[in-house]
Amino acid sequence: MNPLLSTALEAADAAAAVHRRDRGRVVLEGASEKGRADYVSATDFDAQRAAVDVIRARHPDHRVLAEEDERPLEERLAAWDGSPLWVIDPLDGTSNFLHGHPQHAASVAVAVDGRPVVGAVVSSATGERWWGVRGEGAFRGGHPIRVSPSRKLRDALLGTGFPFKLLDRLPHFLGQLDRVLRNSAGIRRAGSAAMDLCYVAQGSLDGFWELVLSPWDFAAGWVIVEEAGGVITKLDGSPLELGEHALLAASTAALAEEMRELLG
Repeated sequence: MNPLLSTALEAADAAAAVHRRDRGRVVLEGASEKGRADYVSATDFDAQRAAVDVIRARHPDHRVLAEEDERPLEERLAAWDGSPLWVIDPLDGTSNFLHGHPQHAASVAVAVDGRPVVGAVVSSATGERWWGVRGEGAFRGGHPIRVSPSRKLRDALLGTGFPFKLLDRLPHFLGQLDRVLRNSAGIRRAGSAAMDLCYVAQGSLDGFWELVLSPWDFAAGWVIVEEAGGVITKLDGSPLELGEHALLAASTAALAEEMRELLG
């Protein structure tokens, strides 16, 4: 196995093991808020420590960009020289986890020279494991996955995420939601962007968009979607990069363009 992939899977598995340990024991009342409805718990910190310990043991000279760090994202990315950078979301879907909802996962990617080359997403609740390696394909549980066949927007099932951290963007999002509902086969919002991108990669969703995402939300999914044959860009169609962006993913370039025109 690719040594970077082996590390990514082991790190994601270590974080997911913390999720299983804490399920039903660490709940909403024991968490704190980073912002409105943006929770962080002991599970987030313990899962991050478990993942980072795996990476440090195998690759002590590599850098780490993890969600639970108080330093500004721009400052951390500005210091990156293009060498291997591990991008970690120790618990994507913290609010779901704290409420006992199964849609949560650990996400681990490693980026080199500006883009992720390996990504792994592990769901402790369902036991699912997705991964992708540049040039080697995308997999779920060891089986190759591909995006859905070419579909027009009217037949597409799409995923999204609400801009709950930036409510000033809610009116714009609600306009998007209205237009997409009227012109697609439906919308799903489950609360874990990392898993939603895996669903695009395996064809369970035809597309996905969200107005505000950080690198740890999408780095692993970026690799997995592209290696499964899909398209992933910033919402305006420009190339994706590590940073905070509005994001669009789709099974085909044609569907991505239809989505982009409708979303505005």
